[in-house]
Amino acid sequence: MAEAYPSLWKHSFPREARTPDQHDAYAIAAWLSESDHGGQLSGFLQPALNPAVRAIAEVEGWILGVL
Repeated sequence: MAEAYPSLWKHSFPREARTPDQHDAYAIAAWLSESDHGGQLSGFLQPALNPAVRAIAEVEGWILGVL
């Protein structure tokens, strides 16, 4: 499970004819694909957090793409 925040990436991709909600979904999928192909996705799925921040993230969750 991961929480994604579309505003992190939606301005990186042209909106074209998509609605705002469609573009948010597209931007997340495109970013995931690019990150995977570039070899960075695993780092975002398992960020290097200090113990105090990791303890909070384990309870509160973590936004994918925020390190």
